[in-house]
Order: sequence, then structure tokens, then C-alpha cells
Amino acid sequence: MTTDESNCSSPLNAPRDIGSARLAKVYAQAIIEAADRHQCQSEVVEELKHIVEDVLPRVESLTSVLESPRITPLDKTALVSKTFSGKVSTITLNTLLVLANHERLGLLPELVIALRRDLDQRAGRREAVLTTANSITSDEQAAILKSVEESLGESLTAHFSVNPDLLGGLVVRIEDTVYDHSVSTSLVSLAERLKQRSIHEIQHRRDRLGSA
Repeated sequence: MTTDESNCSSPLNAPRDIGSARLAKVYAQAIIEAADRHQCQSEVVEELKHIVEDVLPRVESLTSVLESPRITPLDKTALVSKTFSGKVSTITLNTLLVLANHERLGLLPELVIALRRDLDQRAGRREAVLTTANSITSDEQAAILKSVEESLGESLTAHFSVNPDLLGGLVVRIEDTVYDHSVSTSLVSLAERLKQRSIHEIQHRRDRLGSA
């Protein structure tokens, strides 16, 4: 049972392109095979995830150069080497260099998703995305995940996200399947608590506006 709290702005939560997902899967298989030989699969995935979620979004100049069609692949590989050499594992660096050389650096978010999914499958876990209307505490996340795992009888890697457009409650998506509140009695109870909290927050905002 693992959790990973996400937000809607994360590159890993962007709408997925089927063609990119398939290509990323091909790259992911090659990377996993190389990482297997050095027993550093998790390290490579975490490094690439860190680059996608923390490094590139914060260094706009670097992202602009790497995505620019005016910059040659040779210049991009040189920049990647200068930026990341000595800071990431050899396999991670080689991955970035190959992507840069083939003008595929934009594939990084899909690649991270494919890599994490591959590792989850090897560990007997499936990936689940749990979406709530409001942010919830880590204890609530753990309780919800435990209920879902017990209902399905399997271990999950959970990614929590927030969607304000959701009318309270909870949406659970496991790969291509969306489960409603009938998954289990305990899940229904948790979803109802989340829904009631949403209603309470809406009423509280109305009261504040009324007294203004």
C-alpha cells in the first residue's frame, strides 16, 4: 500500500495521449531492463520523476531550450549532459541523452508513468487514482486506500488528486475501471463523510457571504 498525493497542475496528471503512452512503454521496457542489470529500478524512476515534477517546472529557461525546435539535438544532448552529469545515475543520464538525441524529451511525463506502472506490476500492485472534491488529510487518505484494498483484495499504488468540480464524495479509478461508492460499505461511509464535509464548507461560505 503506497500513496502519492498529486495536484492537478502536475505534468503526471495531464491528459494522456495514446500514441505517446505506447511509445513511452517501449522506452520504459528498455530502461527497466538496463536498470535490472544494475538493480536500480526504483532509483531511476524516482530521479526521472523528480526531474519532471520538480526540476523542469522550476527552471523555465532549461525547459524552453529543451523543447525548442530551433535547438539541434546535438546542442540539447550537450545541455542535458552539462546539467545532469554527476547528479543522477548513469542510466537516468543515458535515458535523458537518448530522449534529447531523438527529440523525445517531451515524452518524460509519459515515461515516468510507464515506468511506475511496470514496477507496480512486478510487485503485484495496481495503480489507482483517487479523486476528492477537497484536500483530505493523510489519515483520511490511508483510511480510504485501506478500504479499497480490502474490498478488492489486492495491493494498490494510490495517487490522490483534487477536483473542485466533483460534487463531493470520492471517485476511484484503477487503470481503466472507475468504481462507484458501492465498492464496499466502509468506502460508502467514507465517501459520505467527504460529501457532508463539502456541503458544510459550501454552507459556511454562504453564511460568510450573507453576513458580509
